[in-house]
Amino acid sequence: MSFIISRIVNPSSAKWLYRSLSTTQCTRKMELGNERWHEPSSVPGTSKTYMWPSYNERVHLPEEGLIRPAYVTHMRSMIKHSPKRMWYYASFVRGLTVDEALKQLSFIERKGAHIIREVIEEAVELAVAEHDVEYRTNLWIAESLSDVCDRIKGYRRHARMRFGIVEYKYVNYYVRLEEGRPPKHYYSVKEPKTPEEQLNEWLNEHRRKEIPRI
Repeated sequence: MSFIISRIVNPSSAKWLYRSLSTTQCTRKMELGNERWHEPSSVPGTSKTYMWPSYNERVHLPEEGLIRPAYVTHMRSMIKHSPKRMWYYASFVRGLTVDEALKQLSFIERKGAHIIREVIEEAVELAVAEHDVEYRTNLWIAESLSDVCDRIKGYRRHARMRFGIVEYKYVNYYVRLEEGRPPKHYYSVKEPKTPEEQLNEWLNEHRRKEIPRI
């Protein structure tokens, strides 16, 4: 059972939406020292432990006037794939809705795209089954990351008693789904600016200039 509070709203509205425990129970659970959100979790397919799945066990206490959307984290480790190629697929789905990401990945006939699609589908099932997400289509990809997991070196035989070194690379893939609609511009750098904002930015840039002393 997960102990994350899915949403926190204003107490005056009397709409407290929790995933499983009340505030008193959450506080008592934290005081007992039985929480596991700070401990690395094991992942199937490898003997290593990771902190990424532990985010599902975190308890967020209520804050007045703060609406915290529900989220779920999921990952897959020890994927036999090139790290450089996996980065393209991971960054491709950032900021998309779950339905749009699955639709776009279905058109990419590559191993990495199929793996990411499977992980996203598993994360959606996890959000609905264990984290009380009401609508499975009301999710978007807030984070999509990949990194190098392990490298195993091997040898390849060549002619004339020569050998070459071969590297077998493995990667991890991490995804975090968040409830709600995605932002219009995922990257703030790409957000278009109005003429007034561009003018103010230009003026501030020139006002910060300093005349060097000779």
